[in-house]
Amino acid sequence: MLRLRAICPFSWRVFNFRLLSSESLISQMSKCTDEEQIFDLIEKNKAILSEKQVGCAFSILWQFQKQTVSLSKNVKGIRDHPQFLTLHNLTTAKMEFMNDDTLVNVLYITQQFGVEVHDPLVEALVTEAWRRLERQVLCVYQLRSGSLSVLMVSISSLISQHFQEQLVNKTELLFDTIDSSQVNIARRIVQFLRNIKYTYYPLLERCNKVFLSNVNHLDLDSISKILSLYHSLQFHSFEFILMAKKRLTEMIPLFNHPASFAKLFVALGPMAGPEEKKQLKSMILLMSEELTSQQVLAVMGAMEEMESRNSCLIKNYLKVSVMPTEISILVCALSMLPSPHLDEARISQIEAVLPQCDLNELNGFATYVLRCVQYDHMYLDNTTGEQLKLLQKLDHYGHQRLQKCNSLNLLWEELKSLKGDWFPDTLLEETVATLQRLMDEINYINVAGIASFISRTNYLSTSLLDRIASVVVQQIEKIHPFAILAVILPFSILNYDPPQKDEFFGTCIQHLNSYLSILDPLMLVFLGFSLATLEYFPEDLQKAIFNIKFLAKLDSQLELLRSSLNLRIQFRLMELNRAVCLECPEYQIPWFHDRFCQQQYNKDTTSMNGAQQQIYQMLAEILGGINFVKASVLTPYYYTIGKSSGDFECILDKRKKPLPYGSHNITLEKLPKMYSESNTQITGSRLPPGAEKIALEFLDSRAFCRNIPHLKGKSAMKKRHLEILGYRVIQIPHFEWNSMARSTKDARMDYLREQIFGEGKS
Repeated sequence: MLRLRAICPFSWRVFNFRLLSSESLISQMSKCTDEEQIFDLIEKNKAILSEKQVGCAFSILWQFQKQTVSLSKNVKGIRDHPQFLTLHNLTTAKMEFMNDDTLVNVLYITQQFGVEVHDPLVEALVTEAWRRLERQVLCVYQLRSGSLSVLMVSISSLISQHFQEQLVNKTELLFDTIDSSQVNIARRIVQFLRNIKYTYYPLLERCNKVFLSNVNHLDLDSISKILSLYHSLQFHSFEFILMAKKRLTEMIPLFNHPASFAKLFVALGPMAGPEEKKQLKSMILLMSEELTSQQVLAVMGAMEEMESRNSCLIKNYLKVSVMPTEISILVCALSMLPSPHLDEARISQIEAVLPQCDLNELNGFATYVLRCVQYDHMYLDNTTGEQLKLLQKLDHYGHQRLQKCNSLNLLWEELKSLKGDWFPDTLLEETVATLQRLMDEINYINVAGIASFISRTNYLSTSLLDRIASVVVQQIEKIHPFAILAVILPFSILNYDPPQKDEFFGTCIQHLNSYLSILDPLMLVFLGFSLATLEYFPEDLQKAIFNIKFLAKLDSQLELLRSSLNLRIQFRLMELNRAVCLECPEYQIPWFHDRFCQQQYNKDTTSMNGAQQQIYQMLAEILGGINFVKASVLTPYYYTIGKSSGDFECILDKRKKPLPYGSHNITLEKLPKMYSESNTQITGSRLPPGAEKIALEFLDSRAFCRNIPHLKGKSAMKKRHLEILGYRVIQIPHFEWNSMARSTKDARMDYLREQIFGEGKS
C-alpha cells in the first residue's frame, strides 16, 4: 500500500518544498523517497510543470513501483490517487512538446500502471507517436536507443493491421543500426510480433542472431521470456534451444526460491533430459506449498508438455480458481491422472465459466470430461447423467462460438493449439464451414497457420486448399521460405492437386532454393518427404539432404529430441531415401537404410488378428490353398505386405492361374523375420514369363480423408512404389469390404474373385 505521511512524519517535517527558487524541480523530484512526495510536488507546481518535468515524474513513480513487493496493489493505489489525474491531464496538454524518448517512456509507464487502452490519454499518446513515426521523426537513433521497440510493444494492440505491417517494415529497415548486444531491443521486437500475432521470419531470424550472440549473458528471466515468445509464435530455433538448455541446466543448483525455481522449471522442463526432469520434479514438489496460484498454473502447463502428473499440485489450486483459463489448465492436468474423477463441485465450477470460454478452453474441459466418462464406464460401470449433460453444454457453446466468429485471425488463435479427440469428432464440420465463410481473409500472414490446421484435421476441403494455393501464388514474395512446409503439408497429406498444380508447387520450390543451406535439417527432411509424396523431386533439395555434411548435422540434432520425434524423423528420411531411389534413379542417390529397416522390422512382433486370419482363409480358399497366398512379404526397399497391416501377396501365371509358393509360407501364429528376396536393390523378376505378382492391400479409415473416401498421400505413394517394384496393386477400402452388399462370406468371396481375376471369374 502507499506509504502515508503519518507513517513517516519526520521526513515530511524536514522536506523543504521550494518551488524553483534555488533548486530545480527535477532535482527535487530525484530526492523524493516515496510517491506521496512526488504527488505533493505535482500539486504545488501543476501550473508551471514543463513537459520534461512531467516525464520525470512518471519515471520516478515507476521506479518506486518496481521496488515494491505487492506491485499490483501499489499500482492501483497510484492510479486512483487524485494527483495521478492531474499528471494525466498535464501529459495530455504537454505531449506535443515532449521529445521522442519522453513520449515513448510516458506511454510505456501509463500501460504499466494499468491505464486502459481506450483511455483518452493513451489514445492521444499513441496518435502522437504514430504521427511522428509517419513523419520519420523516430529515426535510426530511436531504434538504436530502444525507443521504437518500446513504442512497438506499447501500441501493438491499438493499431490497424496496415499500421502493424508498416511498423514491421520500418523496423526491418532500421534493424542493422542495432548494436548486436542490445538483447532487450530484440526481445521487445519479438514481443511486438507476438502481440500482433505475426510470425514474421526475417525479423525473428535477426533477433534470434542477437540472442545467440549474447546467450552467455542471458539470465533466467530473459531466456524464459524468449522461449515463451517463440512458443507463442511457433518459431523454432534449434540453436537457441540447444544453448538455452545448456544455460538453464547450469542454473538448477543456483535457485532455491520458489518463484525463481518455478520459472526455471517452466523454461527447462519441456526440453530437459531424463535426469534433469527427475531433479526438477523432486525440487518443485518440495516447494509446492509456497507457490502462488499463477506459478502453479505455469508449472502445470509445463508438466503437461513433459507428460508428467502431480495430483497434489492440481487439487490444491482447482478449489480456489475462478478464471476460465486457470480452471482449463488445471482440468487438462487432471485429465492426465490415472483415475480422473468429476464430482458435482467440479461440474458446477466448469459450468459457471463456459460462457466465457474460447474453443481451446472448451476443448480442454471436454477432453477431461470424456476421460472421466471412459474411466467411470470401464472401471465403475457407471456414467452419470450430469457428465453427459455437461458434454452437451460444451458442444452447444462450441457451436455457438464458431457461428458467432467473424474474424479469421481470432479463430486461428483459438484453433492452433487444439489437442484430443473431442474437437474433431464434434466441431470439425462447423469449424470448416466457418473457415470457408471467412476464407477471403486468408492472406500471406495467416496462410501457413490455416494450412497447418487443415493438415491436422485430415479433412479435405477443396475450396479452402484452392484458396491457399491462390494466395501463395499471388503473394509468394511476402511469404517466408520457412513457412513453405506448412503450406505444402495439407496437399501432401490429403493427396490433393489444386487447379494450378504445377504453378503452385513450382512457385513454392523456386522460393525455397536460395534458402536450402540455412533451413533447419528437420524441416528439410519433412519438406523433401512432403514433396516426394506429391511426386516432386527437386534436384537441388535432394542434393542438400543426401550429403555427408547434412546427415551429420541431422544426427547431432536427433540426439537431443525425444525418442518418438527422433524415430519419426528417421522414418521420414528413410521414406524419402526410398522414394528417390525408386522414382529418380537418375540422381544416383544410394540406399543406406538397410540396417534401420531391419531393426524396425524385427521389433514388430505382431501377428494377424481374427479378421485378417478370416481374409487369409478366404484367399486360400479362392486361390487353391494356403501355399498360394503369402501373408508377410518384405519387398526390396522394405515395403511390408502383410504382417500387422492385413495385406497379402499372390502370383498368377499368364493364364491367370494361381502359382504356389512351396515351402516359403508362414504359420498363422508368428510372422517370419525376413523375406529372402534382396533388400538393397530392385532385382530382376524370377517369375515365369507372363506371370504377375499381386499385392492386396486392405485399407482402413486411416488411409482416407476424414470426410470423403479420398485416398491420402502416403497410401497413394505406396501403391505407386509397389507398381514400380512390379506388383499389380489391388486396394480394398474398408467401406467397400464392410458395406451391406458384402455382409456375407459368399458376397466377400465373389468380391475378392472379381478383384483378383477380373469380372465374371468364378
